[in-house]
Amino acid sequence: MGHEFEATDVAEVDATPEQVWEAIATGPGIDSWFMGRNEVEGGTGGVVRGAFGAYQPEYRIREWDPLEKLVYGNEPGPDGRKIAYEFLIEGRDGGSSVIRCVTSGFLPGDDWEDEFEAMTAGGALFFRTLVEYVTHFAGRTAVPVTVFGPPVADWDEAWARLGTALGLPARPALGDRVSLGGVVYAVNDQTVGIRTADAMLRFMKGFHGPMVAAHHIFTPGADAATEEKTWSDWLNRVLG
Repeated sequence: MGHEFEATDVAEVDATPEQVWEAIATGPGIDSWFMGRNEVEGGTGGVVRGAFGAYQPEYRIREWDPLEKLVYGNEPGPDGRKIAYEFLIEGRDGGSSVIRCVTSGFLPGDDWEDEFEAMTAGGALFFRTLVEYVTHFAGRTAVPVTVFGPPVADWDEAWARLGTALGLPARPALGDRVSLGGVVYAVNDQTVGIRTADAMLRFMKGFHGPMVAAHHIFTPGADAATEEKTWSDWLNRVLG
């Protein structure tokens, strides 16, 4: 068994096509909103490589039309697993743009529902983070920070503890102002995203595992190792 899927996200942003292209088609740009560390060998036939913990995907670029269209995806695995991303950019008057992202592929196995749920929730967070990035941080590049917290047995309790640590009376909700000096810009059953003046802080339900902190730090001179230790200690205090 398995599941073919396709999901489309669309947003109009206060950013030029050049700024959007820089965000989706360069390693430093992708580092600033997606997940982990990334590098891009541009052009049709080129490669987009990622590194998020032990997950290190490699995608072949199928279409490369600067400022308008970017398509890349992996080769199907032995079990048929595959994923592809298609970005379309439409410039608008006044320097704004419309971004359309189509994510499609195939998930194998009888337990595809859990993976699909996690992928859908994560994809919504990543796209919303892209929108926040080009709207509020265009021209800046981030240090990506990835930290895996302690195992979580009760996710309702874990989200409540996160809310308490952020100075909130309950699980973070869209629009909440948090004690770290930011606002919750995205939330769903499995993710929370917070934007501050110099960071986008994201907390995710790990697939069959711990809470994951996948942040983007824009502070000049930020050091990944120092930030990872800081956030690892923070997560262990909150959830340990």
